[in-house]
Amino acid sequence: MSLTITHTAETGTVLDGTVRGDGSYEVMKALWPNWKWGRSIQQWYIVSSRDRQPKDYYIDAAAKALRAAGFDVELSIDRSHRPAAEAEAARAERQEDRVDALNAKADRRAAKATAAHEASRRAAYRVPPMGEPIKIGHHSEHRHRRSIEKAQEAASRSVAADREANLAAQRADAASRTTAHRHNPVTVANRIDKLEAEQRGDQRILDGGERGRPPYVTIHAPASGEYREKVIARMAQRADDIEHWKAVRAQQIADGETLGLTKADVKKGDAVKVRGDWYRVVRANAKTVTVESRFMAGHDGTVPYQEIRAHRKAADLDKPEA
Repeated sequence: MSLTITHTAETGTVLDGTVRGDGSYEVMKALWPNWKWGRSIQQWYIVSSRDRQPKDYYIDAAAKALRAAGFDVELSIDRSHRPAAEAEAARAERQEDRVDALNAKADRRAAKATAAHEASRRAAYRVPPMGEPIKIGHHSEHRHRRSIEKAQEAASRSVAADREANLAAQRADAASRTTAHRHNPVTVANRIDKLEAEQRGDQRILDGGERGRPPYVTIHAPASGEYREKVIARMAQRADDIEHWKAVRAQQIADGETLGLTKADVKKGDAVKVRGDWYRVVRANAKTVTVESRFMAGHDGTVPYQEIRAHRKAADLDKPEA
């Protein structure tokens, strides 16, 4: 039987050609959680593979396991990427769909919890009132005991339903904030720094040369062949991502959502506001600001520029804060 592992930016990495009972389920289940079964698409897929470069290790592991089980496996890998703006728009749309689904689930769970509460109330009403004791040997004994059991079971179901409803509501609320958090100014700045660091690392792979520090220096040859092509492909996508997020950050600075401070803007003696507190600047570094500790003299700390919420020049510190 022939199967195909396909990767595109739009669909991510999926396994095509499986049918119920062909034995592929047992093979792919062993590769969980890197591969998961998607009920909505009725396919196995690699987690978080859309609009990312192919995860070759997971792809090769699946192909090897399936071939060992007797399947013919072909690979169809497209390493091209969609424009970052298009990918982000698609991500936001998927997140909106997920929020809608979670909200609907939360509503169903809330309705179930309400019904369980009402059932618990009715069951409790059937228990003889005023703490009436069970009459041992009386014809009412069995009915009395059973009414207590039913009330306890109903109360347990009500508590469980309420707990599930609260959990569903929390998940829906968290999901609704995901896109906003992704565009938080601090998150955006940190993402740019991370992407640029990864880009420099890949450039070193392409260039080759010395790595490490004495006496643990090793010489690496420039990447070549298929591996080089993979590195170039992911660098091309990352360069597009960097350009996109830099544009987002520039707009955030223009809109006043963040200060966009650099070493040129902050001097020794200035004050910066971080997480609601003001700190005196000891030194302005390339990526961070060294500030005086508010609790222990001589124990200075560093703060990334993107986390600074307000800035006051040393000459303005005697003036009241605006």
